[in-house]
Amino acid sequence: MATRHDNDRFTPERFRLRTITVVGAFVLATVVLCLRAAELQIFNNAFLSAQGEARHIRRAQISAHRGSILDRNGEPLAVSTPVDSVWAHPRELSVAAERLPELARVLERDPEWIARRISSNLEREFVYLRRHMRPDQAARVQALGMPGVRLLREYRRYYPAGEVTGHLVGFTNIDDEGQEGLELGYDHWLRGQPGVKRVLQDRYGRVIEDVESIRVARPGRDLRTSLDLRIQYLAYRELKAAVTRHGARAGSAVVLDVYTGEVLAMVNQPSYNPNDRSQFTVARYRNRAATDIFEPGSTFKPLLLAAALETRDWTPDTVIDTSPGRLRVGRLQVEDRQNHGRIDLTTMLARSSNVGAARVALEMESQALWSVFDGFGIGHLSNSGFPGESAGLMHHHSLWRPIGQATMAYGYGLSTTALQLARAYAVIGAGGVRRPVSLVALDDVPSGERVVSAATADAVMSMLEAVIAPTGTGHRAAVAGYRVAGKTGTSRKSGVGGYSDDRHVALFAGLAPARDPRLAVVVMIDEPRDAFYGGEVAAPVFSRIVSDALRLLAVPPDALPGEVPSRILRADAAQ
Repeated sequence: MATRHDNDRFTPERFRLRTITVVGAFVLATVVLCLRAAELQIFNNAFLSAQGEARHIRRAQISAHRGSILDRNGEPLAVSTPVDSVWAHPRELSVAAERLPELARVLERDPEWIARRISSNLEREFVYLRRHMRPDQAARVQALGMPGVRLLREYRRYYPAGEVTGHLVGFTNIDDEGQEGLELGYDHWLRGQPGVKRVLQDRYGRVIEDVESIRVARPGRDLRTSLDLRIQYLAYRELKAAVTRHGARAGSAVVLDVYTGEVLAMVNQPSYNPNDRSQFTVARYRNRAATDIFEPGSTFKPLLLAAALETRDWTPDTVIDTSPGRLRVGRLQVEDRQNHGRIDLTTMLARSSNVGAARVALEMESQALWSVFDGFGIGHLSNSGFPGESAGLMHHHSLWRPIGQATMAYGYGLSTTALQLARAYAVIGAGGVRRPVSLVALDDVPSGERVVSAATADAVMSMLEAVIAPTGTGHRAAVAGYRVAGKTGTSRKSGVGGYSDDRHVALFAGLAPARDPRLAVVVMIDEPRDAFYGGEVAAPVFSRIVSDALRLLAVPPDALPGEVPSRILRADAAQ
């Protein structure tokens, strides 16, 4: 009888069976693994490679360098400096929530703010934590080795001249897009095209290797402006001093190159620093010289006289009777500060007689007047390309009435900007030719359009020079060593109920040197408190700007020692 012990007894047959079973199992497992490996490596290779790349290879943007803005001599007005922005993948960073206070300290952020920003954006893959950090600060963030926290190289705009050029150059937003001034007007020129590349990242999102360049970043182009930073500085200095000295509300000054139309300086008060975003308010960054309109007052009279002389019915020596110092036009009473009696047109301009100007305007055809004013660019944009520039205001002659025609003669009933008025005076200085205003440096003198004859322009220049005579209203605009031509202006500001008696705009517009004009300059002081006449407030600013600018430009003096132009002698003799 067989026992259980006999049945369990080890035999060679059983040993072989077990060996075959175990070896077969290993062989089968090996075959299965080989087949699986073959499937993964051969049949599913493309799919798995794509999945791997999706987890470790990323498309990274390469920021494009924005072009620099330079003055005409190559001095930088706006440049881009490299900075790093810190961003995060919220889901990846959420696993290290206990380290958020540590991250917050390095970022100089509130820990609760970071926690809220991460928790509220878990469905997103990209959120900024801090923009535009210095590279050394950003390196400390990266050194933390926190999951999901990464750096992005960007560029930040810097303005070396600060508030001196702020109104003209403008500024960009945090994404380096132009928002105001030349930054906005020439954004298409300055802005580059970002590049794209594929990079290999580790599990912390750090770039290990650049794999492939998809699109090369194209930097923006530099913009060489017409601005002369030296003249800009001195114009800014003198304007700021005058606005402060007279307690004025605001002020503007424009300096044009007469023969090219280039803007050499354009300044305003109050100003702002484009490097400080806390100062970005419309009242501070608005370029008043190009956007704010005002009634030009007596600075408009030279344009009236140019129109009169162009008819050939008038000459600088034509006598006009201003007695008794007032003139009734409908319900309007035009008055002079004193009765000048019978005076010629040159003296009328030197003494700034409103009655004389009104009589001249009323004796002319409205269409002839309008045609010349229109040719000077009144009521039209200067085509400078500055964003937000105002065209001013001048109605068509078909809408004029006698009262309007009379007040227009001395600068009321129409509006201009400081830039527009400077362009009009540049026409006179350029021999009657109007050229487009340019904020970009020019290599050649542009062709222009004739507005008045060269003889008319020369005659008006002579009359304007008489204004600077010691007895003229603009004697404070005189410049030692140079002959100067210009005109004062004082206009009352309109408000509710009519024109104000205590709110004025003080103006001076002029050309220098008078023998061969190089500069056209306009100074406007808005609501000065202690004095308000253009000859007292604006003319001295013109004198100081022109004096230094002519020497910076190495323009030789044109006034011989002791020389007094005959036109000034005639004006003095008429006193």
